[in-house]
Amino acid sequence: MNIIINGASGRMGRMLTEVIEQGGVHGVAAKVDWSYAAGDGLSELKQYEGPADMVIDFSNHTATAAVTEYCAERGLPVVIGTTGQTEEEMALIKGAAQSVPVFLSGNMSLGIAVLADLAKKAAAMFPNAEIEIIERHHDQKLDVPSGTALLLARRIQEVRPEAELVIGRHENGKRTATEIGIHSLRYGNEVGTHEIIIANGSETLTLKHEAESRALFAGGAVVAAEYLLGKAPGLYDMKDIVE
Repeated sequence: MNIIINGASGRMGRMLTEVIEQGGVHGVAAKVDWSYAAGDGLSELKQYEGPADMVIDFSNHTATAAVTEYCAERGLPVVIGTTGQTEEEMALIKGAAQSVPVFLSGNMSLGIAVLADLAKKAAAMFPNAEIEIIERHHDQKLDVPSGTALLLARRIQEVRPEAELVIGRHENGKRTATEIGIHSLRYGNEVGTHEIIIANGSETLTLKHEAESRALFAGGAVVAAEYLLGKAPGLYDMKDIVE
């Protein structure tokens, strides 16, 4: 499988390139990044017209329009690893999924996919428990809360549709019975830690995932690409791989 890497000069793009090249199974068809000067690589996806089987996007959610348009026009499956999409950008992703397979996940870790499944089951088993999510990332992360925290919260909402997400509780006032609190910490070079606390007053269940290296996200993106290859048009995520 030949893969176009969009966002190739970024932290995750460089890691993905390394994982693919060291793996020796797949190849890098093209490296694209808006920051590339002449001779360093391609600055726009549309500049590459050569052979490819897949696009993996680790650039920025603002590139959604360019990525979805390019993949739809060329009939290429795409793995989108960016977060923070607006409603308009999500509409573009869903539109592209009508003609090509699109894999979208706020976190490419298989461990996070398992954590989300466990959180959903636990929330169903303890319907009256209070739930809090704490996420930790490095001090350069842009989106708050993280896409992963939202992914976890939305999986819980599948069994608690009435639950309201409260982002960074502030001011005065008691916690409501149905809310899911999400708290974001940013410091140093923290790769990513997500903790879910489920407490009903008599017992507390804590579910936690710690990412020790960004290589796991790059490896997960390759697994997602392998899963997506040959699939029918549609919108897929890590839940499809786990289930």
